[in-house]
Amino acid sequence: MSPKKIKNKKNAGIIKIKSLITKDLNLNKIKINPIKLLDKTKGKIENFYETVKKQKEINRKKAEKQKKIDEKREIEKQKKQAQKEKLDKLKEEKKQILLQKKLVIDNEKQIRKNEEKRKKLEAKQIQIEQQKIRDEENKRLRDDARRIKQEELRIKILERQRVREEKIKAKEEIIRAKEIEKEKLREEKEKERQERNRLKEVERQKRLDEEQKIREASRKLKYEEEKLRETENRLRQLEINRKQELERQLQKE
Repeated sequence: MSPKKIKNKKNAGIIKIKSLITKDLNLNKIKINPIKLLDKTKGKIENFYETVKKQKEINRKKAEKQKKIDEKREIEKQKKQAQKEKLDKLKEEKKQILLQKKLVIDNEKQIRKNEEKRKKLEAKQIQIEQQKIRDEENKRLRDDARRIKQEELRIKILERQRVREEKIKAKEEIIRAKEIEKEKLREEKEKERQERNRLKEVERQKRLDEEQKIREASRKLKYEEEKLRETENRLRQLEINRKQELERQLQKE
């Protein structure tokens, strides 16, 4: 507040006090003891300062009490947070343990399953071998019975066997030729597949090269854009500096 305003307020207060005092006021009729008045005023001021001091002490104690309460709350909050983190950690550890147990159980199940499958395959293989032995034994018995039964038919049997072998050989040749043809077809298909894969790889590489070129061009454009922006900012700053210099010169003039 300016001194002029303070002075005006003081003058206004004096004017108000003067307006309260009547012109016919006789000061001699007012009997006031100045010493008693000063003692009374001093006592009131001391009581006021004492009250203020007590109030400050009460406020300080309240602030300390509130601070202790806040600290206690913060400690409780930290304890609760620590307990929560500990519980979360225990839950996560329990979850990991259960997951590990589940993996162990699944692995054991898979091992048992594989073992059962292996046993079944071994049993099937043994059964096939036994059947093969029985078939061979039956064949041998049939051959022996056939040789014993009719010796005179040996030539016919040999002829039949020769014819049968020739037919089998012819069939085998046909089968071999078909197999060779199939193999050729498979090789041609494999070559076609490899060629398709090669073309796809070439196309993919071209696409990657194009993408790389586009990215490089984009980076180059961004770099040029940054350079242009920097140049534009420098020019703008130079223009601002020029205008400021011109204004200063005009102000000096």
